[in-house]
Amino acid sequence: MKSSSDFFLEKFRELEDLFADLQFGFAVLDRDLHFIHVNGQLAKIDGKPVEQHAGRSIEDINPQIALAMEPILLRVMRDNRPFFELAVDIHSTAAAHTAMNNTWQVRCYPLNADDGEVLGVSLVVLDVTEQKLREAAQIERLQFESLLSTLSTTFINVPVSEVDSKIVQGLQKIVDFLGFDRSTVWRVDPDTGEMICTHSYELPGIMPPLPILPPDMVPVWNSMVKSGEIFKISDSDELPESFQREKLYCRDRGGIRSIMFIPSRVGGVVEGFITFVSYSVIRAWPDDLIQRLRILWEIFANALERKRADQKIQHALAEIKTLKDRLEAENIYLRDQIDIEYKPDDIIGQSTAIRGVLRQLQQVAHTDSTVLLLGETGTGKELLARAIHNLSGRRERSMIKVNCAALPATLIETELFGHEKGAYTGAAARHVGRFEAANGSTIFLDEIGELPLDLQSKLLRVLQEGQFERLGSTRPIDVDTRVIAATNRDLAREVKEGRFREDLYYRLNVFPISVPPLRERKEDIPLLVSAMVKEFAGAFGKTIERVPKKNMDALVHYTWPGNIRELRNMVERAMILSNGPTLEIDIPDGTPTTVARAALLKEVEQLHILSIMEKTGWRIRGKNGAAELLGLKPTTLESRMKKLGIKRCLSSSEIS
Repeated sequence: MKSSSDFFLEKFRELEDLFADLQFGFAVLDRDLHFIHVNGQLAKIDGKPVEQHAGRSIEDINPQIALAMEPILLRVMRDNRPFFELAVDIHSTAAAHTAMNNTWQVRCYPLNADDGEVLGVSLVVLDVTEQKLREAAQIERLQFESLLSTLSTTFINVPVSEVDSKIVQGLQKIVDFLGFDRSTVWRVDPDTGEMICTHSYELPGIMPPLPILPPDMVPVWNSMVKSGEIFKISDSDELPESFQREKLYCRDRGGIRSIMFIPSRVGGVVEGFITFVSYSVIRAWPDDLIQRLRILWEIFANALERKRADQKIQHALAEIKTLKDRLEAENIYLRDQIDIEYKPDDIIGQSTAIRGVLRQLQQVAHTDSTVLLLGETGTGKELLARAIHNLSGRRERSMIKVNCAALPATLIETELFGHEKGAYTGAAARHVGRFEAANGSTIFLDEIGELPLDLQSKLLRVLQEGQFERLGSTRPIDVDTRVIAATNRDLAREVKEGRFREDLYYRLNVFPISVPPLRERKEDIPLLVSAMVKEFAGAFGKTIERVPKKNMDALVHYTWPGNIRELRNMVERAMILSNGPTLEIDIPDGTPTTVARAALLKEVEQLHILSIMEKTGWRIRGKNGAAELLGLKPTTLESRMKKLGIKRCLSSSEIS
């Protein structure tokens, strides 16, 4: 007759054979919690050879494991019920006798005789320590990215007077989150080469940075900063002999162990850098951490650049005030100066909202930073993109525009990056893409939120490395292209819902500019109407002397769902209908008068579209095509033509 231990052992080996390829640890224990049998995986998990387990208690094998597991095993036998736990934390000793915390996934089953008596317990263990560590690392990464997003949002509209304090607060958050001892922002004096401390945060008891670092104190680092090179070292004791003065600096400044600095360029010139320092711990500098710290530094650097630009503006305004006092027409002069300082050509408005946008535009235009224009359809994002380009050092070359929503998904890759001859059926010749055409200039990616996910990674590579390959080629092409993107979508929400890459969003969101809708800048409507009337008067050969006040008040109080584009279309229709010096502009308010004139407006719209189609030779798409002249998407124009019954009638010569 088999003993209970033989019976359990036989059943256990059947289980062991069944799960031989899995990484589970198995054990059978008697009522006194002495091991009857263990498999090799369990021995590997608890750190003792298999042969040392038989007849010994859990306490004998590992007191810490016993502390965690004995209450569970005793309860299983007492209640005669299985037990399952996803995560049991155990402080154990690894093979190298190094203390560490492990996490086990545990299953326990009572072992019963034929009469139901509990004779022992079986234990199934899966070590999930690495999985838990990976999950913790993922959580930490997401928390860090959330911190970066919060900081980015904080600095979008931060008043210039608060930039310095917000940067110090940001440094503190990074030091606390990542466990650094100090983080410092430095400015490089262009004349002396001195590195001047502008912002810093250090933990209590940590030596603050020197106010000024002369170039000869850390000559190699000074040279690397000026060349825009990132430097990192995990242990200052390992610095080579060529870094003698840098090693001395680390020793004299309280014993710096690990340090990294990241420079930033403005207009091709390094104006400053940020350092991260650890005194007590040797820090690793993985690439993904460096990339995120670079994004952090871009956020700070852009805020500092805005502050410097604002200081220049304030200085300019102070000079204007001095001159204004010596002029009789002081109001006119001041208004002219504001136009010169703030307003690029073709951008019309005096409202606080549009002035804020133009101030941001001035601040970022002369840099090579990526700009993201956010705003509703019809707010003039393309006009702002052209203004940024025309104020930049790239203005000598034409800006290249790509409407990501207008191109079919099958064609957008070749339009952006080009293709080689024979890359696909019908590719009869090499085609140069828009990015290659924009080398040395600016590319405007309109409706960036419509870009297919599979192309977003390729765009990310261009932003990060300035490289791409044509379709059908493996040869990388280097480009120096400044990217301005625009969207009417909430990209942060698109990221959360999986329709837009998170890393691409952070790359694009370096310097976001929110373009206000027309309803938030209503004081600009009279100026806009005046400019549009003047433009259409020249085109239509008409003279308009006034717009009735009642009519203008109605325009100002309308909600403008279509923004400036809707206003322009209204003015254009009114100009077509106008037969005298007074311009009446109909407002779509749903009144009977509006409804009664709907048929007339339909006829006018039909005639106007026909006129434009004849003018363009019935060409809808492309430069100076009908869609562009009408301010519509090609697909919208085609739909409108179908609805109005507009079709091309071929002449006899065309038919023949």
